[in-house]
Amino acid sequence: MTSSTQEVVELLSRVPVFAPLAADDLTYVAEVSQPRRFGAGELVFREGDESNTCYVVRSGHARAVREHGDGRQIALATFGPGDIFGELAMFDDERRSATVEATDPLQTLAILGPDMRRLMLQRPALAVALAGSLARRLRTTNERLASQSFQTVQSRVASVIAGLVEQSRAEGGPQTDVPITATQADLAQLAGSSRESASRFLAVLERAGVISQGRGRLTVHDPAALQGYVY
Repeated sequence: MTSSTQEVVELLSRVPVFAPLAADDLTYVAEVSQPRRFGAGELVFREGDESNTCYVVRSGHARAVREHGDGRQIALATFGPGDIFGELAMFDDERRSATVEATDPLQTLAILGPDMRRLMLQRPALAVALAGSLARRLRTTNERLASQSFQTVQSRVASVIAGLVEQSRAEGGPQTDVPITATQADLAQLAGSSRESASRFLAVLERAGVISQGRGRLTVHDPAALQGYVY
């Protein structure tokens, strides 16, 4: 096994959907994966595109969005190192159900669906693990939509920021003064609110000293205080 393959195997072993696999299976997945890079703002794929590839994030971040017929967008999920997206391509070749774009320079491993389907036929445990991953993603989405139905705009925005703080910490970020790369429009989309409503609440948080804002980013000085706005 080359050092490059070993590096990929180590990454895959930290991805929940691949973690249960035996070393030989991880090596197989590593050997059929291909590195792909995307610049900030570049689309990985667009809603409605043909689907035959899933992606594991090596570094950087991306987000999944869906667009309404009138042009409005809603952000469905964000992805960071160790996350997987486009998993449906491992089961069938249906068209993409959402658009995924890089929010900063993004390095991924691209894995073709036909290669994964061959492995799933040989290793039923992988199929079970993938099904579990999809179930967790669906459950998380359902919980988020249900929660947003009852939350105020302020509560939704605070929840989104808290989630981004948690993601940053999981990637080795600081415990306080946590930098978040996101525009007001990004936060509004993730919270399912208008940009104006999100902007007004961010100003409240800034006056309270919880955050400070910059161009395309904000710093969360007091992450614990965000919970006081979630209800």
